[in-house]
Amino acid sequence: MSASHHVVVVGAGLGGLRTIEQLRSGGHLGPITLVGAERHVPYDRPPLSKQILNGLWEPQRVILRDGTGLAELDVSVRLSTRAVALRGTTVDLDGGGSVTGDAIVIATGVVPRRLPGQPDGVVTLRTLDDALALRKALDSAHSLIIVGAGFIGAEVACAARRRDIAVTVLEAAPVPCERALGRQVGALAARLFTEAGVDLRCGARIARLVDDHTVELEDGAVLSADVVLVSVGATPDLAWLDGAGLRNQNGLACDERGRVVGTGGVWAVGDAAAWWDPVAGDHRRSEHWTTTIDQAAKVACDILGTRLPAARPPYVWSDQFDLKVQTIGRTSTADEVVTLHGEGIQGGAVKGTVVGYFIDGALTGVASFGAPALFVRYRSLVESGADRGAVLAQAGRGTTRESR
Repeated sequence: MSASHHVVVVGAGLGGLRTIEQLRSGGHLGPITLVGAERHVPYDRPPLSKQILNGLWEPQRVILRDGTGLAELDVSVRLSTRAVALRGTTVDLDGGGSVTGDAIVIATGVVPRRLPGQPDGVVTLRTLDDALALRKALDSAHSLIIVGAGFIGAEVACAARRRDIAVTVLEAAPVPCERALGRQVGALAARLFTEAGVDLRCGARIARLVDDHTVELEDGAVLSADVVLVSVGATPDLAWLDGAGLRNQNGLACDERGRVVGTGGVWAVGDAAAWWDPVAGDHRRSEHWTTTIDQAAKVACDILGTRLPAARPPYVWSDQFDLKVQTIGRTSTADEVVTLHGEGIQGGAVKGTVVGYFIDGALTGVASFGAPALFVRYRSLVESGADRGAVLAQAGRGTTRESR
């Protein structure tokens, strides 16, 4: 594509901004338009459930680029403007206008999943405004119910416990973070909740949300709190593409370069994009900060016609209960989990525990609890799919086995 062509980026979050930055640094000289549904300039989301919610940062600290920074990129910015349809490479906007580009990059992210009949007063956490509203609510709260024990639920529970708020977490799965960590390591994550004084109830299924403050469980139990937060995942913000004829079941289907399947001149990055995964043999969505960064770099290169950067294993982190939980690689399909450091799996301290995930004896992923210095040793081994013997030699663990 010519360096003078017009690129339209729909979604003013991390993925959209990083794509623009990569285009400019790669030599794109043509016009760029950024369309964002929120009123805010691009900001970083991970601190929302951490520093913002804990009151350590004010909103200006999460801004990725303010108006001056966007002007430096020579971007035409249209905030508080929602895309409502896509016709070829023309984006229709609410209010009746439209913008046409030679290339379209879709980076609209996700919206929180809601439970059936969820009252408007039951809160969710996705945007900066959500985080500020929840922080204000916690200022006067004595009790909090969180539906969902994923990473966001854990971080909110941590923030609430720091305020000495009584926290009950309701999780439908047998353990927290089972999709990210697996059942065995998810049981280790459960200890972070309980050891911090959280009333964690796994296998708890919601019958209904009675009102803004009351939850009824399928077993008949009724729980109430000053604040109720639903944190049960998210769905791609792609309803505006319903009439575009694109493959969009759980994310916008893309090839390995981010090109949207069945289109010409349309790419997608970030949480709403389901890129082709050659290992899984399917299109997969990844709601992770580092994956979004990597996808933005690839899309920019593909638009510019330059060489794509090498693929990197997905990396995820979460700050929970005064320690950092980190994962790298694939941790959800292992046939064996092995302790590399620490004694958490055996009932010892959670902090300092590092585990390896293996498939057919090859390392596919690593998870760490409060051991960042140890964790970094394994990045290259995950990237190379090192064999079990080499990994255990690195860990100094001999031949210890723990089948999943």
